[in-house]
Amino acid sequence: MSILITSLQRVLVVFCAIILILSLISYHLASRSLPKYNQTLFSKEVADKIEIIRDSASIPHIFSTNNHDAFFALGYAHAQDRFWQLNILRRSAQGRLSELFGKKTLHFDEFMRRIDIYNLARLSFNHQSKQAKSILKAYSQGINARLKEINTKALGRGSPEMFLYPNDFSLWQPTDSIAIFKLISLQMTGHIDAEVTYAKTLLALEDQELISALLSEAPGKPIIRLQNLEKVSSKIIPDSKSKENFSSKFKLPSLELAGASNVFGSTKERSAAGGSLIANDPHFELSAPSLFYLARLQLKSGGVIGASIPGTPIILTGRNENLAWGITASYLDDQDIFIEEQNTLNSNLYRTQDGWNAFRSDKNYIKVKNYPDVEIVRKWTKNGPVLPNSSFDLKSITPKNHVAVLSWTGLSDKDTTISSALSLMLSRNVEEGLVSLEDFYAPSLNFLLVDNNKMLLKTVGKMPKRSPLNQTKGMMPSLGWKPENIWRGYWGFEVNPETKSNPGDILGNTNNKISDSEFPKHVSHIWGDTQRIIRWQKLMQSREVHTRESFIEAQLDIVSPTARALLPIIGKELWYSQPMGKVGSIERLRHDAISLLASWNGEMNEHLPEPLIYSTWMKFLQKNLIEDELGPIAQRFNQLNPIFIEKVFRNIDQASKWCDIKQSRNKESCADIASKSLDDALLWLNERYGKNLDALRWGEAHEALHKNKTLGDIPFLKYFVNIRQSTSGGDNTLLRGKTLGIGDEPFLNIHAAIYRAVYDFADPDSSIFVISTGQSGHFLSRHYDDLGILWRRGEYVPMSLDPNLARAASLGITIILPQNIIE
Repeated sequence: MSILITSLQRVLVVFCAIILILSLISYHLASRSLPKYNQTLFSKEVADKIEIIRDSASIPHIFSTNNHDAFFALGYAHAQDRFWQLNILRRSAQGRLSELFGKKTLHFDEFMRRIDIYNLARLSFNHQSKQAKSILKAYSQGINARLKEINTKALGRGSPEMFLYPNDFSLWQPTDSIAIFKLISLQMTGHIDAEVTYAKTLLALEDQELISALLSEAPGKPIIRLQNLEKVSSKIIPDSKSKENFSSKFKLPSLELAGASNVFGSTKERSAAGGSLIANDPHFELSAPSLFYLARLQLKSGGVIGASIPGTPIILTGRNENLAWGITASYLDDQDIFIEEQNTLNSNLYRTQDGWNAFRSDKNYIKVKNYPDVEIVRKWTKNGPVLPNSSFDLKSITPKNHVAVLSWTGLSDKDTTISSALSLMLSRNVEEGLVSLEDFYAPSLNFLLVDNNKMLLKTVGKMPKRSPLNQTKGMMPSLGWKPENIWRGYWGFEVNPETKSNPGDILGNTNNKISDSEFPKHVSHIWGDTQRIIRWQKLMQSREVHTRESFIEAQLDIVSPTARALLPIIGKELWYSQPMGKVGSIERLRHDAISLLASWNGEMNEHLPEPLIYSTWMKFLQKNLIEDELGPIAQRFNQLNPIFIEKVFRNIDQASKWCDIKQSRNKESCADIASKSLDDALLWLNERYGKNLDALRWGEAHEALHKNKTLGDIPFLKYFVNIRQSTSGGDNTLLRGKTLGIGDEPFLNIHAAIYRAVYDFADPDSSIFVISTGQSGHFLSRHYDDLGILWRRGEYVPMSLDPNLARAASLGITIILPQNIIE
């Protein structure tokens, strides 16, 4: 027996030693790719000395004597910190992820190949400005300089992921940057998904009048401008009471994750310090690393600082020495699905208004890891590329012998968006910034331009020109051979909504309605917000003048106007009328829940139980209202629709008919559904968290999940590469944290502000910013999540253009010198 025990001990020791050795080898190989920030390099591609100073947050401050070298250095810095992200973004745009991940990403790759954005990017390069072409080439050379360094110095293949998914990283081309920006544009629009949802809902509802409540347009007039407080204070009534499957590696764009943001600014007359103020927090799907990368460049025209997108030379939101700009998703309807009829005798022909035309087509091959190449036949009509029926559930709304085709403003081979964005970075005032944005194609964004004299909020991006006779008005798929449905080019830039400031104004947008124009100049039927704008308006008008701190306070506000509006009407027959019941009974739970909610002020604080009770109640309420009418299609409505709920409980346009469960014999009232939904919610909470409602914490359910898209599903490793943080806020707070809505963790925060910034023209170097993770994409780096800790606490880092501040606490300085210095 002792011999057996001794043998087992030896085997265990050997096994542990092997594990330790393998771990040390893995760590050594992975750590080889950690960038060194203190070094001197030489390149034939630069004209003069470049300094890349890394501040304490690893933000690169790039100093050079010319623009070419500055953008070269930005490309080099991106490749240092985000090498794998560059690889994945480029492969996503090319439709080549399946070469690494096999069949898991084949669906995504097929869609990307069919819309062919990489080839469109290649053709668009010829239409860029001379300045943009030069910058794109310099940026590409910077990435390639890092690639050469990795290969010659054996720097761990550039990133740890390259060992798990070996592949060739080809030289970077200017086309790659244009294609990546087109990819981001695609992710920021969700109108394909919206049109399919509208069509499926119409097909499912027997009572067509019900759809006006569920899919209603945003009510009211657009809110953009808040004038001088003295002019409008009499109109403000003060509030006297202070009470694709998410696990998929890469997903097609959806309306729920299409984009959101807050941007607002005040003229110097409304600033306590006498300088214009602007705050911006663009919202994207959370990921590790973040989509954004903080950078500062010293250009010939002066310093530029803000949020760049790795793979592109663009500071999408930021400031220079004279101008600041912030963005929100505009929700402009820039996509249409057309249903094209195929000839039953010859599937290579499709119907047009003039008869049968031949599809333009070719064969394309997708390489799939561990499987034979997949051949696809790509087709195009005059309206655009034919989409695969498997995408967006198009098969369910496409008749036999028909195909679905996409028209989208981003499918242009003359797309000059990159040139436009680069020109904005170099603009010196609002007027120049506005001119630079005329050539912006996609995505459509609201840009708030601010200098120290004025502000301007402008919707940019091409707006499709539709006929007033369009059969569906762009709300759902239409027949592609009908001339009244076909796009007639784009409206001029002057048609896009625009608001100029007057002295004392505050301008802003929370993805709310920006235009009240009738179709076809309507901008959109769908808006991203009807709730946050209410809270923002109250906060802005509650002060006569604003400061940097008051803008930060608004940016981090966690009060839900939705909860304040809905709870009184939903629970009006439940308040203070619930019997106490026995401890542990459903009656006692209902009594305790109602008591908590009755005294709650709508603050979505991570440490409180009320936000979790409220959110769970609303989740089951909407589910119970729509499930019997819509059946499986109800799964498309996972997020709370406040306008729908309010219309139902106020019985606007007979919307209370949604409360009656048609499958039951009785006629249910809205009060019955509210009570039943509360019981369902309490049962769900009881099963997951226990019966003590006071012990519930919103932050436990509303964790922000910054998921590593490559390694985030790998057992054991996922605990190192995914970042989870308890967070406040919710779907409809200014500090927005959009919930997943499905599965075992429906309240996971998956879509939030990945960049926050406040710029102060009274003291520009007191401006602040932060991103949601860290600067590095290398999970062994201490800068993988360091800024994320500040982000979670609502803190920022300095956004200064002062070179002395960058040098004062630098992590290191990389010097790049011309090659001829040593020759």
